Amino acid sequence: MSEIDMYNSGDEAEDEEENIEMTAAEVLEKLEEAWLNEKFSPDLLESKTDLVECMLEQVHAMEENLRLARKGDLKISLHRMEIDRVRFVISSYLRLRLSKIEKFTSYSFEKEEKRGENQAPLLSEAEEEFAKRYLESIKGHFNTLALRHMPPIMQSMEKELAGVKPNLDSYVFLRVNQSTQNVLIDDDNIDAGDEIIDLEKGDQHILRYKPVASLVASGAVSLI
Repeated sequence: MSEIDMYNSGDEAEDEEENIEMTAAEVLEKLEEAWLNEKFSPDLLESKTDLVECMLEQVHAMEENLRLARKGDLKISLHRMEIDRVRFVISSYLRLRLSKIEKFTSYSFEKEEKRGENQAPLLSEAEEEFAKRYLESIKGHFNTLALRHMPPIMQSMEKELAGVKPNLDSYVFLRVNQSTQNVLIDDDNIDAGDEIIDLEKGDQHILRYKPVASLVASGAVSLI
């Protein structure tokens, strides 16, 4: 497996650039984890565009190698199957994100605006452009279809669009990657001692998403 240089921008507070060398297999593992997290999370998670771009470059390199390989080599079919699998993961991941962006467009913009300077972006540049165009098209469609025929006081859609948000209280199935102590799983009842648990590495749980959202973002747990 070849090694891939990835730029880690998660430590901008120290104004340091850190190059992380990862094998293609490690990048694919990270991308598959991001894909499953996105698939099973009710919320839109931070963009993993760097992983997608790295794997696309790897796929292009693999395809070039296949063109140069000897015809009849049994390894060719195996490599093509692997390429198809990687392309499926990438396309499914991107489709999942676009589906959530369409469903929670205003919420996504609101969440992005609240993002801290040292936090990873929620939307990639392409996703942000898509979201803007999608929001404008929805507003234009409803204005042409109905809103312009209503009284001026009823011609705004801002409240309706802003009201569409993910259900962060839905339950998710997770695997613990890093042991974490004193996790408050019921933030509506802080005084309830039995609602604070320890998550041990390797354990699996079914919990509400909201209390563990930060652990999903940090990689301490993975959704499965």
